[in-house]
Amino acid sequence: MLTVFSPKHRLHHGSELKDGAVTPSFEAPQRADLVLARVQATKLGEIIGERDFERSCYVAAHSERYVSFLESAWREWAETGRTQDALPLIWPVRNMAIQQEPGFIDGKLGFYAMDAGAPITAGTWEAVRSSANVALTAMDVVLTGARSAFALCRPPGHHAAREYMGGYCYLNNAAIAAERCLSRGAQRVAILDVDFHHGNGTQNIFYDREDVLFASIHGNPFVSYPYFSGYKNETGVGAGDGFTVNYPLAKGTDWSRYFEALSHALARVIAHKPDFVIISLGVDTFKDDPISHFLLESDDFHRMGGCIATTGIPTLFVMEGGYMVDDLGVNAVNVLQGYESET
Repeated sequence: MLTVFSPKHRLHHGSELKDGAVTPSFEAPQRADLVLARVQATKLGEIIGERDFERSCYVAAHSERYVSFLESAWREWAETGRTQDALPLIWPVRNMAIQQEPGFIDGKLGFYAMDAGAPITAGTWEAVRSSANVALTAMDVVLTGARSAFALCRPPGHHAAREYMGGYCYLNNAAIAAERCLSRGAQRVAILDVDFHHGNGTQNIFYDREDVLFASIHGNPFVSYPYFSGYKNETGVGAGDGFTVNYPLAKGTDWSRYFEALSHALARVIAHKPDFVIISLGVDTFKDDPISHFLLESDDFHRMGGCIATTGIPTLFVMEGGYMVDDLGVNAVNVLQGYESET
């Protein structure tokens, strides 16, 4: 399987507000480097760099003003004389004005953020843009006939919605790749999110659409981040009603329970009859992940990849979560090897 990777991801690493303290983010450059090292060690396949893509590819999944914010946020922040990471000060909540973009950077940060886990640093935009380009490059590989490809994206993307960042995510790589498919003639796309955390951003982007099926298997939002998205009764609106499928699972979920949800989700994917499948590949469902609470073993990720292969549909894997444990690279590549073993 071909892998697309960019060293530009290392331009971004900041701090986050977590557990009442501002600390270095769990979403660190070593994540992608661990996965890359495992791809190389297992000789998974060719590794290539990303191509550059037009800005319109990002706006296809987001909005013009949001992309403009990401491009200019660090400059606006630095112009105030501040050198530390840019984090939100205030968020628009119920009964506050939530449509009018503020004019000052402090207000903009809150307007376009869902949490204080997506810092803006001097290198953030270049890393974020490169991550999206990695996904687009890998998507083009599949669009031109490959059975599968792996976009080793960092920063991740599935918490980024049409007009907000959060959960370490800025541009939604999977959604941008899906829009690329549709712009190139695909009629239907399915996105299956296997990250521990609900892909609220991807759901937001496609919630009123019938051409993109979004299915997510994740920790129950009643007790798990992002808390306000991912319940079973969230199924889409308007033309998109029935094209969002959520599988919130309890703390301590192991492979047997996970497999049941995965099998159901894959049946929904197949029934959608998509031209392409995009997997938001988070491996933070691992038993030792520091910020999650499922109990999957390393061998289970190989089984997961084999299950995904049964769709028989060209598939793009887009890297999402999975945090600093030694087995991060093993678990991610196990999914890819499991997929290849069944194709």
